[in-house]
Amino acid sequence: MIVVTRDIGLDESELAFEFVRSSGPGGQNVNKVATAVRLRFDARRSPSLPEDVRARLLALAGRRAGEDGVLTIRAERHRTQTANRRDAVERLVALVRRAAVPPKKRRKTRPSAASRERRLESKRRRSRTKAGRRAKGADDG
Repeated sequence: MIVVTRDIGLDESELAFEFVRSSGPGGQNVNKVATAVRLRFDARRSPSLPEDVRARLLALAGRRAGEDGVLTIRAERHRTQTANRRDAVERLVALVRRAAVPPKKRRKTRPSAASRERRLESKRRRSRTKAGRRAKGADDG
């Protein structure tokens, strides 16, 4: 069980790992060993995620989530499979943690009378500045 928050934990059986050749560091070793990790997590069908977290996770994931709701994370920063696997899991956990935080409600506010007056005064000032730049008697022809 991978603990994400106090209320959310991901079962390791929900994560699918695929090891592929990396384009990252490793010299000639890159051509021989599959060190990059492709982690797949089916967010849409995961029983570990509450519905609201699932929706936010898929929205946050962007292109990392496919049409079928499967999240794909590719990790190839490190030279070993183990380190890349750990990196992929950490990135998934970080993403789920961000999705677990509900967005703050926007509270409607109105501009104060003083701020409205300041805005109008700056508009009047700007208008006078621009009016002063116009050619005098330009409409006479």
